[in-house]
Amino acid sequence: MLPGMKRLAVLALPLLLHAQAVRPPGGPTEKLPADAAAKLKSGPALAYKVVPTWPALPKGVNFGEVSGVDVDRNGNVWVFNRGHWPVMQFDRSGKLLQSWTADSFPVKSSHGLRVGPDGSLWAVDVEAHAIFKLSPEGRILMVLGQQGGKPGNDTAEDGFNRPTNVAFARSGNIYVSDGYVNSRVVEFNPSGEFVRKWGAKGTGDAQFNLVHDVTTDGKGRVYVADRLNERIQVFSENGTYIEQWNGMGAPWGIYYSASDQAIWMCDGKYNRIVKLNMEGQVTGVLSSWGKAPGKVDFAHSIAVDPADASIYVAEIKNWRVQKWTK
Repeated sequence: MLPGMKRLAVLALPLLLHAQAVRPPGGPTEKLPADAAAKLKSGPALAYKVVPTWPALPKGVNFGEVSGVDVDRNGNVWVFNRGHWPVMQFDRSGKLLQSWTADSFPVKSSHGLRVGPDGSLWAVDVEAHAIFKLSPEGRILMVLGQQGGKPGNDTAEDGFNRPTNVAFARSGNIYVSDGYVNSRVVEFNPSGEFVRKWGAKGTGDAQFNLVHDVTTDGKGRVYVADRLNERIQVFSENGTYIEQWNGMGAPWGIYYSASDQAIWMCDGKYNRIVKLNMEGQVTGVLSSWGKAPGKVDFAHSIAVDPADASIYVAEIKNWRVQKWTK
């Protein structure tokens, strides 16, 4: 290997992890095939408009690839990205409230981010095979994963292999979607002790092909983004298979919104945002491929503000998070 090539390969890895083709369908030089478009469920255009000036980054400050986003109980927005400031917090207006440098929180490669019921942050380092629980001030409170960032296989109770995100049960337990290499959901109690796991590689019921996100609703059901199988699978809170939703595209990010009883999904393959009712039916769509404000490229994670229904979408290729309002 020539000098410098190893570093270039490492820098390229996060993007390669998300690539499913040379260029995803819907890109500027490739239209969605007619047969695929015919099978892809759609709905009316959602009455949302992008806020092109959100957020107001200070001079000299930029995101890297933005992989995770969530809203806390005060309406502040947390952004997880692969830049010099991996964690940033903004208020609803887009003002930067705080940022943590890579020196204080040295993640190898950011992925999912969720705010816990108690206001703590749960950040997923996909390359380090680790889940971090942090205080809003940036203190590490808990680490899930094997010592030294070693990967674990599908039978491991204390290790992951390229995990992707977390969600929370009504009991306070934590579900981990695990992930790019493993094909399962792992449940822990609030003390970080293993409870159960379910899933296997495949295309059948309760089998997965790239477990990319997880969310829960108010009734305790668990929704799992089965990305390469292009479906969402639904389970009881103890991991019993209930049903699956198909035909709405490739779920890269999913998010339960209690205020409108919906599952919001960002479809990173077909470059759109999809709103689903609780029966899995598409009730609206938003956006398409592009670089301009209001367009998306590799939409990776999504969050909804319960106070005003604003939508926040993290993008890998566009190195940004966008806000849409009604």
